[in-house]
Amino acid sequence: MAAKKHPIFDTATTLGKLMLFLGVSAICGVLVAGLMVPAVALTGNTATSSIDFFDQLPDEMNVGVPAQSSKILASDGSELATFYDQNRTEVKLADISPFMKNAVIAIEDARYYEHGGIDTKGLMRAVVSMVQGGARQGASTITQQYVNNVIIQTYAANGENDKIKLGSDKTAGDKVREIKLAIAMEKKYSKDDILQGYLNWVFFANNTYGIEAASSYYFGVHAKNLTLPQAALLAGVVNSPTRYDPVVNPDNAISRRNMVLANMLDQKKIDKKQYDAAVKAKLDLKIHEIKNGCSTAVRAEYFCEYATNLIANDPAYGKTKADREKLLYQGGLTVKTTLDPKLQDAAQAQFANYTPMNNNPDKVGQALVTVQPKTGKVMAMAQNTKLHAPKGQWSTEYNFAVDKFDKKGNSLGGSGGFDVGSTIKPFTYAEWLNSGHKINDIVNASVRRYPVGFNWQNSCGTTTGAYDSSDPVNAADDLQNAEDGRYSPITAHMGLALSLNTATVASASQLDLCNIQKMMTATGIHLGGDPNKPYDVSNISSLLGSGEVAPLTMATAFATFASGGVHCDPIALVSVTNAKGDKFPVPTANCKQTVKPEVAAGVVHTLQQVLKNGSGYNIPLQYPAGAKTGTTNDSQQTWTTGFTKGLVTSSWLGSPEDKNRGNNDKLIANTRIPYVDGSTYAGKAWQSYMNAVAGTFDTSGFPEPPSSMLNPIVVPPPPSAPTDTKKDTKKDDSNKPPAAKKKD
Repeated sequence: MAAKKHPIFDTATTLGKLMLFLGVSAICGVLVAGLMVPAVALTGNTATSSIDFFDQLPDEMNVGVPAQSSKILASDGSELATFYDQNRTEVKLADISPFMKNAVIAIEDARYYEHGGIDTKGLMRAVVSMVQGGARQGASTITQQYVNNVIIQTYAANGENDKIKLGSDKTAGDKVREIKLAIAMEKKYSKDDILQGYLNWVFFANNTYGIEAASSYYFGVHAKNLTLPQAALLAGVVNSPTRYDPVVNPDNAISRRNMVLANMLDQKKIDKKQYDAAVKAKLDLKIHEIKNGCSTAVRAEYFCEYATNLIANDPAYGKTKADREKLLYQGGLTVKTTLDPKLQDAAQAQFANYTPMNNNPDKVGQALVTVQPKTGKVMAMAQNTKLHAPKGQWSTEYNFAVDKFDKKGNSLGGSGGFDVGSTIKPFTYAEWLNSGHKINDIVNASVRRYPVGFNWQNSCGTTTGAYDSSDPVNAADDLQNAEDGRYSPITAHMGLALSLNTATVASASQLDLCNIQKMMTATGIHLGGDPNKPYDVSNISSLLGSGEVAPLTMATAFATFASGGVHCDPIALVSVTNAKGDKFPVPTANCKQTVKPEVAAGVVHTLQQVLKNGSGYNIPLQYPAGAKTGTTNDSQQTWTTGFTKGLVTSSWLGSPEDKNRGNNDKLIANTRIPYVDGSTYAGKAWQSYMNAVAGTFDTSGFPEPPSSMLNPIVVPPPPSAPTDTKKDTKKDDSNKPPAAKKKD
């Protein structure tokens, strides 16, 4: 038997409800009066007190621009990635389907165009229902909901979640304040402006905010193209996004949709024929998964990271890094980049032939990066890993192609570069020509011993290093070429083409190493670990490739030669605008003539020879081109960096996680071979890629160096027999001459 209620509790409950009813009625009366007649027309102490209380409430609210998603675009305007805290794209009311406008008004606020911010009829009806013990009824107008959404989502966007109050957390004061703000908003904005704002701010479940994002997510269409049943479905979601989520609760969503349609019919916003067809329509969702950040990029996720790091590191986009990241995730930025999707896809496709993502147990890293001469534009940046790879694939956050840090010490997410091997040799050769030597001058490549204390010239520092197996105290191997028979006087031109270590060191012994370092700096070469430091030439082995340089840096440096001596800093950003259309400054390429045109022409002249009968004889292009291969001892790192007149690409293959691990006998191209060099896989990938893409850019011939630089070849004397055939332990490009049919 049910317990009998005590009369005093029944009385108290009734009195409590009555007092609440009277209090709300008084407020409603004041609100009606405040909307309809001047305050001075009211009489009575109660009305005056209520008005004073209400007038003292704040009525200013900065709506501002809602947090909007930012888009990273390729050079052709295609989308690479989206960033957001609240997935939203703001649209004008004119770009929203009339069905959507009518549907949301029909279900949320039928008298929207009649009231001044609050619906007193609805409010009174809700209070009466509550006093009578009926079900709780909603009384919030679209304007009130808009105010509520702005308050909540602004707090969320600013990370002030502790200030957010939902439903039962709100006090009577909070609700009255919202009413006051709604009235003030109606006085400040037109009905259409408020409706537009509401439809752009409101939450539609599944992390979609605003009608444009919801239309895209649920149906793959723009808001202006929503059909009647689609619009009715979305209008039904806003009342309770969890309960009416069409993905999780499709039956609830359809039931609510049909209620919206019934209201639209009752309010004569649609006719019976439209209603009958719409209620019979299937849900027919076409879900477009929401992607957030570079790890979900359509392509080029590491380039995306590089580009967004440029924004996050640049004070032009905000005083602090937190400000800049907030701008990226909430500012509705449109970031147009230099990336060429066709080149990117072609570069990424190369790895399937050598180091595929799903069959690379030895974790052999591979990367391709392309820049455009005379502009500095980064056109492609690909590698054989993913930021967040599925099971069975290699995942790493390191971008193999770029430096660890920018010049201000901010992270770029890069590997910091790798020992470059013989790809560094053209810079010694460039200084050889720059200092007045000629292309066909003879260097004594038969010299293999440089004892401790050898006088290496360096006017801005000290350079050490020895190659001398005869020294009983400081034993060091004699300088080693890949081919024992290649120890004889030779032209500087062919010494570089064949990548002879002895030729490079013989050239350097006649030069000021400080000037070699300056030539490197002029082309953009710097250490990958610290871009503020020049390439280190304190040990002579560095001229054979024992310094770490990032692939992007190598590509940019070679572009200086390909462009006739014009150096451009690499750039990834074309334009950055926010949701209001404001433009932000973007870094420029700062292109300058840093190398004499005749010197650049002389280097290009010889690097073309590399692909004809030099160390890259087996990887020629079908277009005029130059390149340089590179390999370190034990094949830890292997390179080919080369160019046509319109594109420069650096191709690298090696060990990013253990830079001292050799790659000989590792599984590459589904096989294991005992020796891997610069042209084996890095070179083949470069060749295949460049042949596929270079033809859509400038492939004309290069200018010849001046005749004064092309001196006649003087036949050198016969080579003397080598004194020692022991291998050198310094970093070494293992160059195999074409006559022996071996690779670099």
